[in-house]
Amino acid sequence: MEKWGKPSLHGGFGNARRPPAQTIGIGDSVQIVIWEAAAGGLFSSPVVDRQASGSRSATIPEQIVSNDGMVTVPFAGRIRVAGRSTNQVEDAIVSNLQGKAVEPQALVTVTKNVSNTVTVLGEVTNGARVPLSARGDRILDVIAAAGGIRVPAHEVFVTLVRQDQAIRVPMQAILVQPSENIPVLPGDVVTVARDPQTFTAAGATTQNAVIPFDTIGVSLEEAIGKAGGLNDQRADPQGVFVVRFEDPQRYDQLGFARPAPGSTDKIPVIYRVNMRDPNAFFLARQFSMRNKDLLFVSNASITELQKLFLVINSLIVPGATAIAVAAAIRY
Repeated sequence: MEKWGKPSLHGGFGNARRPPAQTIGIGDSVQIVIWEAAAGGLFSSPVVDRQASGSRSATIPEQIVSNDGMVTVPFAGRIRVAGRSTNQVEDAIVSNLQGKAVEPQALVTVTKNVSNTVTVLGEVTNGARVPLSARGDRILDVIAAAGGIRVPAHEVFVTLVRQDQAIRVPMQAILVQPSENIPVLPGDVVTVARDPQTFTAAGATTQNAVIPFDTIGVSLEEAIGKAGGLNDQRADPQGVFVVRFEDPQRYDQLGFARPAPGSTDKIPVIYRVNMRDPNAFFLARQFSMRNKDLLFVSNASITELQKLFLVINSLIVPGATAIAVAAAIRY
């Protein structure tokens, strides 16, 4: 049985939480509305009718946050917005307008969110940069926002790239293990890739073929079943083998020396299971098959003897037939 764990998003990235408030970033678009307590101020129109109080607000056209992280507000000057929440920017604008406007108040709205997004690519209906909501979003949330997957879930692998780290897990692992559906952060890249998994059954199995996985987590027990089981006439129950290429770091955990010290290539490994041992049935249930594994069942020794008898018989029978025919002609 394997001694190492499977790739895990939760194990690799943890259950990171979003900051308490989203901040504005470079490239975002913001719109600013300023109100004053009375008409006739910097941002309000004068009273021209005694029955009307005049407009007490002004909308500043949408601005893209520049590379220096600033936007311009009339009479308040250049205001730093990058790295700040909308509430912090509103306070900064009001502070800069004190003594200039009539009891000013400001409302800042992010109209185009570029910095607080996650990029979703691959086998989704609509690949896009998905804006994150203030409540926080998880992997399945952003995949759903991109239209969902368009291929069977058991053939899909999800890769999350965060800074310089990337982890790839089966889609079904995220669906059945809530802990794997971790929160995403701004700047993450989620790639959904189709990668049908198969193993090859050969030797004394009922069916010799390349067999697709129809789910994740196919065990050796299930693989033998998918291959039709061991052939009663040929199979040696003591000779069930799984052949695979292991990564060096995984091979090292088996406790054996590498065939070539320092080798970084994949290392061929053969696992043998003796199905005559009752404990092997429990082992077969716990041993996970992997993509491109070879399941090979050897022939029983009696089978080789039977083959020899067939060869001998094929040589003897024609000779005996010839002698019989010659004798019949002579008489």
